[in-house]
Amino acid sequence: MSESEIPQGDDRAVDVYLDLLRIRMDTEDYRLLLRAVQPVLQAIDEQRLASSDLALDPGAVDGLPPEVRDEAALVIATAVTGRLDNEVVEIDVDETGPVRIVTDATTASDPARLGEIADYIREQHKQTEELRGIAEASGLPTDF
Repeated sequence: MSESEIPQGDDRAVDVYLDLLRIRMDTEDYRLLLRAVQPVLQAIDEQRLASSDLALDPGAVDGLPPEVRDEAALVIATAVTGRLDNEVVEIDVDETGPVRIVTDATTASDPARLGEIADYIREQHKQTEELRGIAEASGLPTDF
């Protein structure tokens, strides 16, 4: 994949971020990163994604080094928010184990806000497990 395949815009923050990564990252890691984010960036440019669809395809990140996976998440966050101050933060949630999220720098440094996010993740996990139980009892698929 060439850089020309990455959606381009006028002075977009994501373009700046990708340029910085191209300089900073190993060439092969950068190519892996581009392969992972290209479909999402293209969909964002074409306005084909709902906000709930702004995730990397699990198949695209299988086997990626954790650093490349984190950078891919930051590239997408930059494309969506237009901000360069996004950070990857790991939150320990008892029910699910560690969860990695992308958030702005202010939220990343606010323990109270991170606690609220962890509470939200716990509640979502609880609701998902309840729905899974209902689906199982009803003989419906539980792989959602």
